[in-house]
Amino acid sequence: MLVSATEMLQKARAGKYAVGQFNINNLEWTKAILLTAQELNSPVILGVSEGAGKYMTGFETVAAMVKAMDKSLGITVPVALHLDHGSYDGCYKCIKAGFTSIMFDGSHFPIEENVAKTTELVNVAHQLGLSIEAEVGSIGGEEDGVVGAGECADPNECKQIADLGVDFLAAGIGNIHGVYPANWAGLSFETLEAVNNAVGEMPLVLHGGTGIPDDMITKAISLGVAKINVNTECQLSFQEATREYIEAGKDKQGKGFDPRKLLAPGFEAIKAKVKEKMELFGSVDKA
Repeated sequence: MLVSATEMLQKARAGKYAVGQFNINNLEWTKAILLTAQELNSPVILGVSEGAGKYMTGFETVAAMVKAMDKSLGITVPVALHLDHGSYDGCYKCIKAGFTSIMFDGSHFPIEENVAKTTELVNVAHQLGLSIEAEVGSIGGEEDGVVGAGECADPNECKQIADLGVDFLAAGIGNIHGVYPANWAGLSFETLEAVNNAVGEMPLVLHGGTGIPDDMITKAISLGVAKINVNTECQLSFQEATREYIEAGKDKQGKGFDPRKLLAPGFEAIKAKVKEKMELFGSVDKA
């Protein structure tokens, strides 16, 4: 059931759990995540980066695939189709394509420009019944050409953006896209607590969910995080399962080279990883 992410995240914030955003990269990813959400009776957010959207031949293709799959699989749990780290132009493309939620990442702009562009996009999204996420402070690592060092957000700037009417807010708290380095200092809970106090009951978003220790995840949820993004961990699980299949020579047995067989172990690995995360986040049976 395709919906905006607003209600599911408000419920998560109030209920002290988080909804997972799992980025999709192709049909296998999408099907695995949707089926797992349905099996666990969990709300879910399908994240699409601009790079992944381009890889899948455009946002219209992605939206059509997700809508058709949602119907064909008989999905009844709430599902949001969400643009991840969207540019200004990317947001409008996803609105036109039929996404139910967008993220405008204006964190690399001066705060005045971030405010101006976010204000415009909030008005457009809400007129159409879409939810919108904004970002303050950068997430470490690289995402579609946007590079951040993992700077912590300024709580006052977070309040400025929150007051524009966004539905949920990503605030940099030392989190990083991709695999965390051995010398990572950990999440800044001092920053998260200050941001949480500044924005009131607004659901907060934790990007770079791959590799954050479980106890940090649990503490972040207790401090207002209601949406946690996971991408790299699913990619690694898919890669490991596929490698094991090929190294065992199963692709050379019978019709093991058939893509439906070749990709099946990776598909099951994604399902297992999504299940693990939904249980950790506390979203099971919350649909």
